[in-house]
Amino acid sequence: MAQAMKIAIVDDEQDMRQSISQWLALSGYDTETFSSAEEALKVLGPDYPGIVISDIKMPGMDGMQFLKKLMGSDSALPVIMITGHGDVPMAVEAMRVGAFDFLEKPFNPDRMSELAKRATGARRLTLDNRALRRELSDGGQIMKKLIGQSPVMERLREDILDLGQADGHVLIDGETGTGKTLVAHALHAVGSRAGKKFVLISCAALEEEALAKRLFGPMLPEDSMLPAIEEARGGTLVLEDIDALSETLQARLLSVINEQGTPAETRIIAISNLQEAGKTCEDALRPDLFYRLAALRITVPPLRQRGEDILTLFTRLSEQFSEEYGCDAPQVSAQEAAQLLQAPWPGNVRQLINIAERAVLQSRRGSGTIASLLMSDHEEMQPVMTTEGKPLKEYVEAFERMLIDNTMRRHKGSIASVMDELCLPRRTLNEKMAKYGLQRSDYLA
Repeated sequence: MAQAMKIAIVDDEQDMRQSISQWLALSGYDTETFSSAEEALKVLGPDYPGIVISDIKMPGMDGMQFLKKLMGSDSALPVIMITGHGDVPMAVEAMRVGAFDFLEKPFNPDRMSELAKRATGARRLTLDNRALRRELSDGGQIMKKLIGQSPVMERLREDILDLGQADGHVLIDGETGTGKTLVAHALHAVGSRAGKKFVLISCAALEEEALAKRLFGPMLPEDSMLPAIEEARGGTLVLEDIDALSETLQARLLSVINEQGTPAETRIIAISNLQEAGKTCEDALRPDLFYRLAALRITVPPLRQRGEDILTLFTRLSEQFSEEYGCDAPQVSAQEAAQLLQAPWPGNVRQLINIAERAVLQSRRGSGTIASLLMSDHEEMQPVMTTEGKPLKEYVEAFERMLIDNTMRRHKGSIASVMDELCLPRRTLNEKMAKYGLQRSDYLA
């Protein structure tokens, strides 16, 4: 759910504060007013959930001094300055210092509302990005995103914890859509470089000349960033689509790696996304670069190898989408659970996300089936089955676990409600929860 944006109004004239506040409140904004910059600074911290509208000419600390204080605390805080007639040079100086924009008195209220809309939109994006960065730097939180109890996922988490503590370069490979970039974030977050820079570059997204400049420089004076090798110094540089690097850029990268020595100043995590049948990252890279990058290696398992994790992931995703769309999550039948487990999932987790969202939208309309969604993802409208069959017992147990898990989640851990809905005696429910590793404490609100 999007965070509600506030607007702080700072002006020493009470009538002006009230008129601005009333107009913005009619436009749907949550406002708070301050009679001085000093008073406002007691409230406006680095992550203030909104924007500021401030007069420039005020007794005590004036608007320019106030702006500089705010920019020193949070340079991404949008501040709209109100100037008197003829004070445009001062407004231009405010923009140079970091103001979002300015309004010249007497101003058009609609113009103020439009500026407020743009500024709050920019602020929301900034705060969302900060929250994401904090989440991605939290090893515990990001490991929770690697959902699943299958043996391959247990092994993946163990590998991440082991390799995260090492300091060598890493190669991550695996099929498309398996979550290789998430694994790269996790490797950084659980290691000693967690608090340092994390820079991600897609080698396939830029032409060779632009990629060479972005990776190695030189950057022009007007460029706002350092070359990626310098920007990530002391931290982690992730190179997606490493196999897209030309021979020339491979040689330059190898030279940089050799110059760094051991331990490396910048840890490189290379991600391979080769799609050509029968071709590997080892085929695409020069041998000396490949062996430097692949000293430590993680292969992310495809979804079809993750067993009942598929049902767990589908449940979590459909719950998220149902909350987003304001409707109930679709109930999965035993037949549909088997179809989800049997599907080959060529697009892996990315495909499952797509299927879960479409299932929620279908459920909201009251039509469609999961089987039809699975088949529509393939050109040939044939039943989607893996080549590897499973014993019936495995399908039954996977469905049973999903059913108990969903019911416990829906009733927020109320054992009595789950027993009633599933018509199970308490002892049987306890035994099944123990069998499937389900803990009541995980469901309590």
